[in-house]
Amino acid sequence: MDTGRLTVFFEGPFWVGVFERISDGKLSACKVIFGAEPRDCEVWDFILKHYDGLRFSPAVAVEGRQAADHPRRRQRSAREQLRTPGIGTKSQQALQMQREERKTQRRQSGRERQKIEKQRKFDQKRQKRKEKHRGR
Repeated sequence: MDTGRLTVFFEGPFWVGVFERISDGKLSACKVIFGAEPRDCEVWDFILKHYDGLRFSPAVAVEGRQAADHPRRRQRSAREQLRTPGIGTKSQQALQMQREERKTQRRQSGRERQKIEKQRKFDQKRQKRKEKHRGR
C-alpha cells in the first residue's frame, strides 16, 4: 500500500513543499520550492502536472503506524499535526541522503570534465608542436 503526504511550510523567504511517499515500509521524500505562498488550486495543479517528474530521495526504512479508527482520535491527531509545523525527521534524513548522493554525482562529473579538458589541452599542445616541427 502506497501513501503520500505533502507538507507546505514557510522557510526563510520562500514557501517550501515536502512530498513524502511511503511504499513497502520505506519512506522517500522530495523538496519543492514554491516561492510565493501557493494557493490550494496552485498546489493541486502542481501535483497533477509535475508529480511524475519529481526526483525522490533514496528510501529510508520506517516503522508502520496503525490508522486511528475513532473520529475523535483522528481529530486530535489532525490538531496535533497543525500545531507542529515542518517535516518529520525521517523525511529530513531522506532529503539529506538525496543531497549527499547529488553531491557525489556532481563531484564525479566534475572530475570527468576536468580530465577530458586536460586531455584536450594536451592533445592540442602536441598537435601544435607537431605542426611547428613540420615547419608550418
